[in-house]
Amino acid sequence: MGTPKIIIRFAVVAEQPNSRDEERLSNIASENSIAGIKRYTGFIRGRDLYPLFDHLTLEANPRAAKTGPVTRAIIESLEQTPELFPFKSKGILLGTSNYESLQRNRFELNFGDPESEGVLDGGHNMLAIGIFMLSTVAETRELSRVTLWDDMKDLWEARRSDLEKVRERFDFLVPLELLVPSDAEDDRSVQQFEMSVLDICAARNNNAQLTQETKSNKLGFYDEIRVRLPSEIAKRVEWKSNEWESSESKPIKVRDLLALCWIPLNKANEEGLLPIDISVTPQNIYRNKGECSKQFDKLMLNDEVSLPNDGPTHESINETVASCFDILADLPRLYDKIYADFPEAYNSNGYRFGSNSIVKIYDPLKRESAKDKNAYVAAQPVTPFTSIRVGYRYPDGLIMPLVYGLKGLMKAEGGRVIWATDPFDFLDEYFRDIAGAYRLVLDMARFDPQKLAKNQASHEFAVGEFEKALIKHRAKLAV
Repeated sequence: MGTPKIIIRFAVVAEQPNSRDEERLSNIASENSIAGIKRYTGFIRGRDLYPLFDHLTLEANPRAAKTGPVTRAIIESLEQTPELFPFKSKGILLGTSNYESLQRNRFELNFGDPESEGVLDGGHNMLAIGIFMLSTVAETRELSRVTLWDDMKDLWEARRSDLEKVRERFDFLVPLELLVPSDAEDDRSVQQFEMSVLDICAARNNNAQLTQETKSNKLGFYDEIRVRLPSEIAKRVEWKSNEWESSESKPIKVRDLLALCWIPLNKANEEGLLPIDISVTPQNIYRNKGECSKQFDKLMLNDEVSLPNDGPTHESINETVASCFDILADLPRLYDKIYADFPEAYNSNGYRFGSNSIVKIYDPLKRESAKDKNAYVAAQPVTPFTSIRVGYRYPDGLIMPLVYGLKGLMKAEGGRVIWATDPFDFLDEYFRDIAGAYRLVLDMARFDPQKLAKNQASHEFAVGEFEKALIKHRAKLAV
């Protein structure tokens, strides 16, 4: 649902390109030279930002704004040198495909799609300016609870009537740039504008280290993953940079999910089910998750996998890839199950998992009386995706080949990748046998997690062990 129409007033504004510029450009360049975009640049007074604070979200901004050194510096500048602020700040970037230029430097804006239109850059400026304004009417304890944009918006709405009384105080200037289609009446120009907005948004955020995953999230590449994941996992994923509360438990990085997604995607590629020949090496799932993200984007941008729908947002159309997302929905819990169960499965074969120096044991009583407390951890470890309490803490490199080994339980059927058997029940029955065989690669790598996880042979060995156990399982069922 879009926001209401908003009217903003520039104190000073310039149009680029204007009619004379367009005539000049038409003589020296093609009609695509300005990418179907027009911009208005100028300064807006703080008090005239009220309509934006009243109605806009920061959904269009790839990075979620949160308080920190940047916002503190902005607030300090507004407090101490407001006259210099328009020259010290790059300000706010707005974009919309639906607008009308009014008289007296006013513009009527209609942000029909908050996910791709609105504040494209300058979210931290907006957050800091909002906090600065609120500091004149709110108590210190209220302001101390503001960390994210939504916190500020809640306080803004609660104090809106008080803010109206002090509105005229805020006459400082803020740089503001408004991007609109060069011809709002021409469908082709509007479509060209909508497709360009995301690239502009990403480029403007480059100085803030905008991640590849954040841009992909804006393109809608993660939507199908998000809806398939168990809700308790999906809500902990940091889908775009800085959206996670620092006070909350450690978030799940989206690139960790994309890395796991390549387990079924590799299976699909081996079966010739993907529209292009694309895969990642097993060891890159552990050591180079950035490459996993890039390859994921390359796959998703293929027009047989997804197509733009309503602007830059893409819609997935490939059943094979969708089936891999179904598999991915199970992988975080399977990862945690392997991490939690591996020590005991290993020990069940007559070995001592905790005897290795890189393994730390959680046992408060033994730790208290132990001469060497380095072998123990004070706080109970938990698994990364579902926070299962476990009795050992160890590098995940030790089990990454086993996680990849789950590919041995997948099969292709009707153009889809599916589980050949219930993977959870399978682990309950056969994981001890697999862990016993896996000792061979652990010994060869001298229990070095880096050597294990970065060696393709260890991953292929694990896949083979899962496949052998699956054959045994099928034979048992056939009897």
